[in-house]
Amino acid sequence: MPLEKGCIQVYTGNGKGKTTAALGLALRAVGRGLKVCVFQFIKGGGPYGEHLVAEKLAPFFTIIQTGRPGWVNTKDITEDRQIAQKALLQAKDLLTSGDYDIFICDEINGAVGFGLIDVDQVLELITLKPERVELLLTGRNADERVMEAADLVTEMREIKHYYKAGISARNGIEM
Repeated sequence: MPLEKGCIQVYTGNGKGKTTAALGLALRAVGRGLKVCVFQFIKGGGPYGEHLVAEKLAPFFTIIQTGRPGWVNTKDITEDRQIAQKALLQAKDLLTSGDYDIFICDEINGAVGFGLIDVDQVLELITLKPERVELLLTGRNADERVMEAADLVTEMREIKHYYKAGISARNGIEM
């Protein structure tokens, strides 16, 4: 059964858990028979654990990964910007396709922060959201205008992190 009204949610902040929270919402939605698309900006490489589970939950759970393997080339963003701009067009098509009840733009705020996508393009994406689609936007440093356009904004704040004690990213936890 589709949502009566879809809202706009933003998960931002410097703490761990933005993507994880979005994936938790996705899992809950799939459990209720809703169709979810997680559209990942600037997350090339992998596969991450969520990609492995998406295969098992298809066709209710779809993940589309965009970006180069590795991280954004902050010295020259030309290639990363081209990839992100092409990905944004694909995200618009999928958001408005009618195929999904929940649409998650994972790391879109990070893509804005790196200059790969302009904040006005994110605001345009928000205006394209169909009435019954829930739209989630994740990533650090969400722009004030994006947060103002949202119905819910959650900030993850780092208080303590085990990375600082030398514990690297672990399969099943961060990857």
